[in-house]
Amino acid sequence: MSGTRAPYVLTFGESMGLLRQHTPGRLVTQRSLDFGFGGAESNVAIALSRLGIDSVWCGRLGTDGVGELIERELRAERVHPQITWDAQAATGLMLKERPTAGTSKVVYYRTHSAGSRLTPADVPDELIANAALVHVTGITPALSPSADATVESVMVRARAAQVPVSIDLNYRSALWERAAAAARLIELVAHADLVFAGDDEAAILLGQRSVTELAAGLRELGPSDAIIKLGERGCYADTVSGSRELAAVPVTAVDTVGAGDAFVAGYLAEWVQGASLAQRLETAVMAGACACLTAGDWEGLPRREDFALLHASEPVQR
Repeated sequence: MSGTRAPYVLTFGESMGLLRQHTPGRLVTQRSLDFGFGGAESNVAIALSRLGIDSVWCGRLGTDGVGELIERELRAERVHPQITWDAQAATGLMLKERPTAGTSKVVYYRTHSAGSRLTPADVPDELIANAALVHVTGITPALSPSADATVESVMVRARAAQVPVSIDLNYRSALWERAAAAARLIELVAHADLVFAGDDEAAILLGQRSVTELAAGLRELGPSDAIIKLGERGCYADTVSGSRELAAVPVTAVDTVGAGDAFVAGYLAEWVQGASLAQRLETAVMAGACACLTAGDWEGLPRREDFALLHASEPVQR
């Protein structure tokens, strides 16, 4: 991925092994679990690849079977992984429980994981300078001081290289307190050109306001585009090219995990190609809807041809 600027999106962060119940009930009654992996940044990278946009994911993985699985799956999805292999720490794990059919609970085993040991050197200057866009999330700075320093370093280097930066707030209450998150995320948003947030996440930074006021408030922090994700209520964007709201595509959700990452990837896939705001939002909501139709963090991320299934009137395609 060297030479003149290539049309790839660069993202980085922690990806972890994922153990998941495939049937609802108490964990103690389960005799088998599905095994895979997940991570917000790698989810976005996979979604971009499926939508036809080259993507690069940087991260640290342990020299273990979980790390090998993550690398193999990313390559299978045509993502370009740039991995720092860490022999001193294990790849993190997360356990997704399903106490009932409509609920889930995620437990993380990531303290001192390889991914939390991310450093600025793990994301090389050349990868940043040659990217069409760099995407970060608010998860990474909460992992450790070195991961936090990496996020700021990459954003500053991208700005110096005139590479656009997007940030998805992705607040995780298990990682840090609201006040600490708000203070740090406000600083990071100032380095971004695009910011994505749920209305509840934006309120952590700005206080309770209307959706339009939240978007405007995020733009006042520095970004040219502020996109508010509203889940089943759709989305609202306040951008340099105007403002627009769009309803969600109604679906019967199987698993909503990964839908936000799909939404972000849909928007970015169109943004890097110079599409209109209307097209960016349309692709974003369709990608988010498709992601809800399949269990798993990234398995249901759509390809463009999958969008037609959202409007199919016949249950069997022949």
